Amino acid sequence: MEKIRYYDEAISKFYRNQEINSYPLSSLDIYSQHFDKVCQSLQDISNLSDLAKKEKWEKELPFKNEILGKEHVVVVTDPQLNIVYASQNIYSMNGYRPEEILGKKPKMFQGEKTSMETARNISKAVRNLEPFEATITNYRKDGSTYNCWIQGAPVFDTRGKVVNFIAFEKEVA
Repeated sequence: MEKIRYYDEAISKFYRNQEINSYPLSSLDIYSQHFDKVCQSLQDISNLSDLAKKEKWEKELPFKNEILGKEHVVVVTDPQLNIVYASQNIYSMNGYRPEEILGKKPKMFQGEKTSMETARNISKAVRNLEPFEATITNYRKDGSTYNCWIQGAPVFDTRGKVVNFIAFEKEVA
């Protein structure tokens, strides 16, 4: 029992410096899963910040709030819509690991039950370099469908050139 006390103290000190205010106490197994998820999210935030610096994004985006606060999946493409980054939590939404989809287009998630009208509206917004918000039926790796809420926008560099597109996504009912 003495060792658990030190563990709790160490975790308390760690979280004091983070923007996370609580952690589950009921089970170390549950906590371990939560802790792994938080660590992956923090790594995604760091990676996305590095990408933003590399591409010289015009403005800072709220990665921390989107990933930690809202638990959104983040997908970033290049101007030709090839996926250049996907947050690790995409796996829990659709069964794809980020490394499996790099270089592919988001259209890979569409299929027979995807609304072509919604897909055309998204494509039109992308062509016109406009932000968009839509819910679309996508396909998981196993072939099952899910409704995906997407909030997307072009990302400009400091010179006003489109360097990426970003989408914040979440499975919805």
